[in-house]
Amino acid sequence: MRNLCILGSTGSIGVNTLDVVRLHPEKFSIYSLSANKNVELLLAQCREFQPTIAVMVCEASAEKLAQGLLAAGLEKIQVLSGADALTSIAESGKVDTVMAAIVGASGLMPTLAAVKKGKRVLLANKEALVTSGQIFIDAVKVSGAELLPIDSEHNAIFQSLPSMAQQNVGTCQLTDNGVSKILLTGSGGPFRTKALSELAAVTPDQACAHPNWEMGRKISVDSATMMNKGLEFIEAKWLFNVEADDIQVVLHPQSTIHSMVQYKDGSVIAQMGNPDMRTPIAHALAFPERIEAGVEPLDFFNTPSFDFEQPDFERYPNLKLAIEACKQGQGACTALNAANEVAVDAFLNNQIKFTDIYKINETSVKKFVSERVVNIDEVFSLDMSAREFAQEVVKQLTDKNRKNEDKVI
Repeated sequence: MRNLCILGSTGSIGVNTLDVVRLHPEKFSIYSLSANKNVELLLAQCREFQPTIAVMVCEASAEKLAQGLLAAGLEKIQVLSGADALTSIAESGKVDTVMAAIVGASGLMPTLAAVKKGKRVLLANKEALVTSGQIFIDAVKVSGAELLPIDSEHNAIFQSLPSMAQQNVGTCQLTDNGVSKILLTGSGGPFRTKALSELAAVTPDQACAHPNWEMGRKISVDSATMMNKGLEFIEAKWLFNVEADDIQVVLHPQSTIHSMVQYKDGSVIAQMGNPDMRTPIAHALAFPERIEAGVEPLDFFNTPSFDFEQPDFERYPNLKLAIEACKQGQGACTALNAANEVAVDAFLNNQIKFTDIYKINETSVKKFVSERVVNIDEVFSLDMSAREFAQEVVKQLTDKNRKNEDKVI
């Protein structure tokens, strides 16, 4: 029986994790759940899974949750609030497995806390490695934590590696295990064939309409810009201890092959399956055992043919920017992630155009590329500085766009 803490239980990864747990009550027990503000869904999850602790980052939402639990006769569930409470449940001695599914840099500290306690950490928060890279991996080395990737691409790579490499995530020597290249696949998002001239006019709802996956709005926009693939590129460098030149991005619109590993002898091993996050979640929850995930296997007689393309950096400048940041160092990666979170939020709130996301990201990386980051305090300092700078760029672009609109009128 594994005792789970789910950081971000009301997001898509958290909901899918509970779907898998629901199938295996004899294998998994929920010790703690957490959310930001979604009281209604967290209350429903508490009713079903009855954790010991429930955390809401928003204090007002925590009060509403406590009232709802009292009305449901579940006052025994302890309700905590605030970011520090996330760290508390992640490092609790009552927990052996932590699902790190909080989107964005806000998930770094509780995820790092779980790592430092040597837990099995199911990493769905790619920003933890993007923003802190070597610092995070060094913490894994020191504590002996078991790091298992949840992103479908990184989980596919993990499954396609030799067992020796699987046992040493973050420190594996792939060349010693016959690996020549990691092939990181991506669908290309909803605008893969859209005219470049039309991209500036796309709406948040259009950007969030992913052709293959059901995801949250932030990650859906990242998929549309392919920044998501760029962040995954940086994450892959740290998870599998490789250089940027050892990773190749391959567009695969069908999202059936989730990623591949190329070997020195010419072999390519791929992990395939229907696009459903419950598959990598189940794999990591039970590793090395295989369990039911509630996902239908591929029907090869009705599966579309496979297509592969090279990414077009004119269409996906954010992907190129992320690859360059990966080569430039931690300062560039930390600034890129911070700026992108600000830019995507501004786009989703109709403050800027879709194509402005890249402008904000590029300007921010140029500003902070030379910054050195050697400890976690410096990570947060740079993250804050990059966010403040990006917000200023958002304001400038918003004012510029408004003036242009006034001229048209």
